[in-house]
Amino acid sequence: MRRRLAPLATGLALVLALVAGCGDDPPGGQQQEEEGPLRIGLIVSLTGNYQPLGTEDQKAVQLAVEQVNAEGGLLGRQVELLVRDDQSEPDQSVLAWGQLVDSDVVAVIGSPFSNSALATIPQVDRDEVPYISLTPADEQVEPIHPYVFVVPALSGTYAERMLQYFQATGVTDVAVAYDTQSSYAVAGFAGMEERAADYGVTLIGPEEFQTGVTEFSAVFTHVRDSDAQALAVWATGPPAVALTQQYADSGLDIPLMLTGAQASPLFLEPAGAAAEGVNVLSSVGVVPDALPDGPLKTAVDELTAAYESEHGYPPPQFAQDGYSGAQLLFAAIEQAGSTEPEQIREALEGLNLVTPNGVYQYSSSDHSGLPKEYISVNVVEDGRLVPTEWASEQLASLTGSG
Repeated sequence: MRRRLAPLATGLALVLALVAGCGDDPPGGQQQEEEGPLRIGLIVSLTGNYQPLGTEDQKAVQLAVEQVNAEGGLLGRQVELLVRDDQSEPDQSVLAWGQLVDSDVVAVIGSPFSNSALATIPQVDRDEVPYISLTPADEQVEPIHPYVFVVPALSGTYAERMLQYFQATGVTDVAVAYDTQSSYAVAGFAGMEERAADYGVTLIGPEEFQTGVTEFSAVFTHVRDSDAQALAVWATGPPAVALTQQYADSGLDIPLMLTGAQASPLFLEPAGAAAEGVNVLSSVGVVPDALPDGPLKTAVDELTAAYESEHGYPPPQFAQDGYSGAQLLFAAIEQAGSTEPEQIREALEGLNLVTPNGVYQYSSSDHSGLPKEYISVNVVEDGRLVPTEWASEQLASLTGSG
């Protein structure tokens, strides 16, 4: 198990630490506080297939670091962000983890690519350093890994929200297509399979494809020959754009449902007019105008204003995740009053925090991000995500005040 020295308390804080029995100097009389900045690692996909996700994560985490440093940092120390590119490759994420741990980071905010995160988790278990994951694959927290915490709503939670929407709108037969090479997509399809009957939905298919595919006519032919009333697609990156563009010309007139991986201009802009009328699920932070006044809307508006000022456009889904992940980690470090990994982990498990993604309430038995209530079901209108009428009604009560 990898241990680090806790920060040195000064003045009154030192007295309190001594009273609490945690102020003893380590062997050799060295002070407990490490000199210099408090280091946090960030593993993101800055190149490769998942570069659009990773660059938004990095922008948002960097923004959060700049803001906390402007307010004095954490535990009286400035935060230094060490960024590593996993190149959209799981083995590179594992290498990046080792580099960051060797650089004495107190925690790591992890890759938006589900396969990278899952490949890294055995190293997290070994090193016992907190890992704040930016990907929603269920396997990260089922079973619980003590030092792994997920920021986005899980794939299975997205699946349940989608099924809830289908039930509410009278859709009973749903064709499903998913990327068999993406752990996120596989988990999403598995979540639909597990819960479909509970919502009176029958799944048709599934239609399987791989990350590099660019042609979907066979999928559309099979859906056309079925009794499907909607098509749900689990994909990330370029395949979702290609599928949406081809869907518009396929002659199918049933709703197309996409997930949070497409809740971004990085999907909407290249998909263009073909995305009009398509349903896309997202974090509630992506649709701030649908939220009532309260702490949640305030958190969303503050991020939106800062991010838009910095980058010229509102924060997409991945930026919401990165920023919320950084906020969760910062709050846990402050609550722990320590950079000791075990104390940060314990603080995370007791955290109750309003972020732009929603209200987080981790526990020792729940390291997943958000319940389904913090997912919006939207439709693309004039190139923007707008909550459906059903979603607007659902979001109307989400103040974040309890």
